[in-house]
Amino acid sequence: MRHGKYPFILSFLALPVGLYAWLVILPFAQAFQISFTDWSGSTNQFDYIGFDNYVNLFKDGRFVIPAIKHTAVILVVLPIVTIALGLFFAFMLNIGGRSRQGRIEGVRGARFHKIVYFFPQVLSLAIIGILWKQIYAPPGFGGLLANGLQLFGLPAPANGFLAERALVLGAVIAVLVWSSVGFYLVFFSSAMAAIPRDFYEAGIIDGAGRFQLFFRITLPLLWESVQTAWIYLSIVALDVFVLIYTMTPDQGGPDGASEVVGGVIWKYAFRFADQAFASALGVVLFFAALTLAVVALRAGRRETIEY
Repeated sequence: MRHGKYPFILSFLALPVGLYAWLVILPFAQAFQISFTDWSGSTNQFDYIGFDNYVNLFKDGRFVIPAIKHTAVILVVLPIVTIALGLFFAFMLNIGGRSRQGRIEGVRGARFHKIVYFFPQVLSLAIIGILWKQIYAPPGFGGLLANGLQLFGLPAPANGFLAERALVLGAVIAVLVWSSVGFYLVFFSSAMAAIPRDFYEAGIIDGAGRFQLFFRITLPLLWESVQTAWIYLSIVALDVFVLIYTMTPDQGGPDGASEVVGGVIWKYAFRFADQAFASALGVVLFFAALTLAVVALRAGRRETIEY
């Protein structure tokens, strides 16, 4: 029986591993190969040019450099804000209720609140982009936010929020946070539900307040969940082009004020017919995501707390 165990396991793994290699690893390998050529994408002729595409990446001050800066801003702001809000709302829903005779409770209707917060997750990013594009629209085109500001006598951009260079990137980040925070609220709530209530009740007996309960008990016990959320949100920040494409003028405008790396890859691949340059940028993005994941895992390593 033991002799036939490994062939039996391999027979189940062969198909999924083969499909993964064919649909994921092989395209990545082809992207690496294409990045060393001058292939336009529209012909079957190309020459190998070495690292020229990689060298030219950082000479492109029109698209690549601004896109890297904007992506870096999203990469910093999105995880911090989303995780902070997710932890805050999850803590308030699970631990924020009244304390009765030393027992701590969640707020009334916590399940309903979780469903409401989670609702954006059932919508695709394309639909979210279209909805928020209308919300950010100018007052004369039914922009909900601009009309609301004018209703209260507050100034609103005459051309809408997405047409203002100073506002467009912040507007996109706000939508990203809005669409993501519900998932991480549920994610952190599930992790908090596994923490024994005795810990909180003992803290209350010792005179700890909500602030101390969060930083002394909740956060240390949820550290691995926070680390996982940070990695996922970093990957989302690197792959934000769907919202940029559906929301902003000229898919990264106005005047490149919301350009991101994913958008530059799309433009070089399909607008400028330079698949090789786009592949080189994609390879750089791949290694950036991989590096971020490794750094987050290594830098955030802590001793596991068992309970």
